[in-house]
This record gives sequence, structure tokens and C-alpha cells, in this order.
Amino acid sequence: MKVLIKNAFLVDPQVNLNTQSDLLIEDGKISKIDTSIKDKVDEVFDFKNLVIVPGLADVHVHLREPGREDEETVQTGIAAGMNGGFTALCCMPNTEPAIDCAEVVTFVKDRAANSLVDVYPIGAVTKKREGKELALLGEMYEAGVVGFSDDGDPVSTSKIMKYALEYSSMFDLPIIEHCEDKSLTENGVMNESVNSTKFGLPPHPSLAEVIIALRDIAILKYTGGKLHLAHISAKETVDVLRQAKKDGLNITGEITPHHFSLTDEAVASYDTNTKVNPPLRTEEDVDALISALKDGTIDIIASDHAPHSIEEKEWEYIYAPFGMIGLETSVGLTLTKLYHNKILSLDEIIFKMSINPRKIFKLRDAIIKPDSLANLTILDLDKEWIVDKFSFKSKSINTPFHGWKLKGKSVGVINNSKFFFEDNLIDLI
Repeated sequence: MKVLIKNAFLVDPQVNLNTQSDLLIEDGKISKIDTSIKDKVDEVFDFKNLVIVPGLADVHVHLREPGREDEETVQTGIAAGMNGGFTALCCMPNTEPAIDCAEVVTFVKDRAANSLVDVYPIGAVTKKREGKELALLGEMYEAGVVGFSDDGDPVSTSKIMKYALEYSSMFDLPIIEHCEDKSLTENGVMNESVNSTKFGLPPHPSLAEVIIALRDIAILKYTGGKLHLAHISAKETVDVLRQAKKDGLNITGEITPHHFSLTDEAVASYDTNTKVNPPLRTEEDVDALISALKDGTIDIIASDHAPHSIEEKEWEYIYAPFGMIGLETSVGLTLTKLYHNKILSLDEIIFKMSINPRKIFKLRDAIIKPDSLANLTILDLDKEWIVDKFSFKSKSINTPFHGWKLKGKSVGVINNSKFFFEDNLIDLI
């Protein structure tokens, strides 16, 4: 099948592409890029005022299957990913059972087979994520995981982290760390600050994050390997990551849109959708995160999409589970907060949300050039829209951004010879 996209603005810093052009796709592959393509085709789309970028990748997503299909499934997560502008998702192993062996890795991959969105499982570091015994990392590597994490919990001991990083050297895959010293955060539900006292909520100090980051960096210096710090939230953690990079260590880091869009002031509403782990921090922390995005200390923007049931999120703040969904607001928040406020250029956002994630996690390339597979995200940079959780494709609706007005949105994705546009899925073969 031949599909012609006309008048789109094509942006891909990998090939110094930044121009308005036509794009011809034949059987799922880019066959021609030119200012005026006249070929006979099956479908024509006029994308004037739209921007096409390499397919975006979210490397921190909780798909909940197996075990909590009431909150999300692989397929509903894929639908949310398409709607949010992503062609690749890396799913965390805190499922029930955990993704800690080849069988569960294969189960998740099979559930995602033949989809527009590529789904890459992340394997657990320890068996059942219990922090006691190293999981079968080699077996999961052979089955196709793209990293290892006990996310939701830190790697429990220095000894286990040492072994995990040694394995990461062999496989050239990252150990993805949830930085939290649990002895400092027991029962904590929000950032330790004046506000935690004011709101009468148990504190979850930023110290807990930086202590584990420092531990892991010390081990990384000793063992080598590949370390990735997930959902960084605190200024102090940014500082130690920046220094570790200056020291030449193989370390990367990510932040979420909710951590650069909200502060702990948002908890004043006692909306349990603001309860996340790590918690929302102070304005000083947010400023540090944004500076780290600008100077390259932070490599990736990822959603930490964490679906929860309505019933559980209706519990009191202290007892409600941590987490918010993010696949369908991530692009909008990033464009609104960072692009339109001239904090990051579109090229820089493409690096943080496509090029870097794919390189660090060794995902399939997305590049806009002839003879490449069409792996694309279509953006309307100026589209103003209101976040409506009831229109989401995700199975869950736990977002604090319901009702927010955002500027910039994904309006379509192309990958694996499939095209999602205007709520329709079109087969390109």
C-alpha cells in the first residue's frame, strides 16, 4: 500500500532534517522524501501545520499485566501509548507474578505481538522482586528484556546491586534504579517540607533518594556496568548524577512530566492522584530538574505511567497507592511546559523522548530517511486542548491533570506498517 503525506514539517536531528516536505510510505517503509511527490498512491493525507518526528519511546511504563488487568492490560496500555504519541513502551516488572523469568517475558511479548506499538519488557533484578536473591538475568536477557529493575522498590542491598551491575556489563543493558532508602520513607506519603507539616502528612524525604543514588554510583565506580536512575525528583540527586557523568561513569537519568509540572503545593488538595513515588518536591527541586534537562544531565523524559483502580484511589491519602497515569498527557505537558516556554527546542525534546531512550535501552531505531521503516509520531505543536480523563484509552483515570489546558498534542503515530490517526487504525500493507 502506498500512502502519501503532503505538506508536513519533518524534523529529525539524527539526519539534520528540518523542512516542510512530502513523505511517501510504501508497505510501511519510507520510500521518498521530496517537496512535491506526484506518485500514484492509495491514500493521501494533507498534514499542513503538522510536524512529523521520529517515533517517541516511553521507557518507564506500568502495564499491570499479568495480575492487575482491572487497572491496565498490555493492549489498553498500547492503546494509551498510541493515543499519547508513542511507538515504543518499556514495561516495568512489578506485575503479579513479577517479570522475573523467561516465561513471563515471553507472555508479555506475546500479548503485544502484531501491535503498532513495540513493547519491551524490563526484567526484575531479584526473584519475585523480593530483594533476596538475584533473578535469572541471563535467561531473561535471552528472552528479550531491555533492562533490569526492581522498580517500586530499590535494589535491596549493595551486594545484589554489585552482582546486577556486573551482569549489566556482560549484557550491555542498564540496571534501572528506583532510588529510595526505605528506612527513611516508612509510611511517608509526601515530600518532607514545611508543607508536609502543614498538611499533616507523613514525610518522604529527598534524602532517601540521594542516599541510594550515592550508594549505586559508588558500586558503579567499582564494578563498571550501566546504571540508569529512574524518575529523579530531587536537586541533590541531580547534583550527584551530574558529577558522576563528569567522572566518566556509564550512568543516565530520567525525569517525569509530573515532576517538572507540579510541586508539593499540589498535595494541598489531598487529591490522591498527586500521591506519587518519588513524591512531588519543591519549586527549587523543579528548577534543578529543568536545568538538568537543559544542560544534558537528564537524558530522558518518561511518564512512569502507573494505573490504579478508582476504588483504591478513593482511599484516604495516607492509604491510597502511589502513582498516576501519564501516557496520554506526557507529550502535552512536555510541549506546554518546556517547548512553548522556550526551555527546550523541539530537537532537544526529540532527543529526550526518542533518540536517547532508544539508544540507552537498545530499542529499534526510529529515523526519518528513505529505506527506513516508518516509525513516526505526528504532532500538532499549537493545538490547544483540555485534558479529559474520561476520553483516555487507558483503562484507568488516575490523573491530577484532568481539566488542564495544554498546548501541543500528538495526533497520530505510524509503526509496524500500521497508522493510528483520528482514532482510526489503518493497515499500511
